[in-house]
Amino acid sequence: MQILATYSPTSLTNSVAVQLYEHQVPAGFPSPAADFTERTLDLNEFIVKRPSATFFVEVSGDSMQNAGIYNKDIIVVDKSLRAVHGNIVLALVQGEFTVKRLHYVGERLFLRPENEKYQLLEITSEMDFVVWGVVIHVLHKLYGHDRAD
Repeated sequence: MQILATYSPTSLTNSVAVQLYEHQVPAGFPSPAADFTERTLDLNEFIVKRPSATFFVEVSGDSMQNAGIYNKDIIVVDKSLRAVHGNIVLALVQGEFTVKRLHYVGERLFLRPENEKYQLLEITSEMDFVVWGVVIHVLHKLYGHDRAD
């Protein structure tokens, strides 16, 4: 994975509150005739819980596509969280950034891709390895985004 761009929230003083429909929608659009709006949602507060520890990274590659992370998606990374088994993390391995799922088998540590085209990577004590943070959100466009890009 190559980091194409990073972004850090500089200020969350400007809130962006949008209507939040309390009614859950399985896979459709809420009825315009129904008024389920009960409160607003501030996207800054929803996505960024700890601004000083949070940053955004643009992903390249398809190794995490089965986890819903696609080429050119933006991942939101919280570096204050302790990474545990099963978390998707942004890590630096041998000088290269990668996004993978943290996977322990007993005492052995692995980075697991979410695409069968790629192999499990065992992290050994001889390797240069650092977890930069835990991926807490994925932002990707559904409209106007060509997955082939």
